[in-house]
Amino acid sequence: MSADVRQEELRISVPDAGDVSALHLDPPGATALLVLGHGAGAGMRHRFMEELAAALAARRIASLRYQFPYIEAGRRAPDRAPRLVATVRAAVEVAIGLAGAAGQPVLAGGKSMGGRMTSTAASEARLRGVVGLVFFGFPLHPAGRPSASRGDHLPGVGLPMLFLQGTRDRLAELDLLRPVLGRIEPAPTLHVVDDADHGFHVPKRSGRTDADVIDELAGVTSDWIGSLSR
Repeated sequence: MSADVRQEELRISVPDAGDVSALHLDPPGATALLVLGHGAGAGMRHRFMEELAAALAARRIASLRYQFPYIEAGRRAPDRAPRLVATVRAAVEVAIGLAGAAGQPVLAGGKSMGGRMTSTAASEARLRGVVGLVFFGFPLHPAGRPSASRGDHLPGVGLPMLFLQGTRDRLAELDLLRPVLGRIEPAPTLHVVDDADHGFHVPKRSGRTDADVIDELAGVTSDWIGSLSR
């Protein structure tokens, strides 16, 4: 990551859950700020989150990563949905303050569970100041248990949405996801990453590396965010 990207460690207060850690990456001339929640099994400093944030920064997309309370407390089992949703809302409010002075549009989402909790929050009540949602591997169902019920709330979001999904993702069969997305307005964007699994790993036979995939994810995200203002 470029040395001129400003990094700031923050604390976010979550109602009835205390403070959680957050990390703001702000590249020079940032054109937007993306709030990123982590997946269920790893925190905001997981390698995927670190590399994604750096790749976004290289494209002048600032990010705010944050911990959910259970990770902050060193627990393995995720908090119940109301606490996760409250954390999303608290992080978005902090992001609005960070982006306001620079005039950056704010988007929200995240990896797997972090993205799903963001869409859940947005479906329950408007996320103030957020202009779009981005999902890096939306977890439509548990591995080996195909279902579309985790997507039932998505038509209630009412925001532009970008779904980035791997063809080998065992938590989101594309044949189940596409009909869900077809019922949503405004129509979401689906970008399919060939050979990628839920963690966006690709096999050697694909001829690509995981770093190539991260670069693809960041590039597609940057282009999509740019399209929202056109």
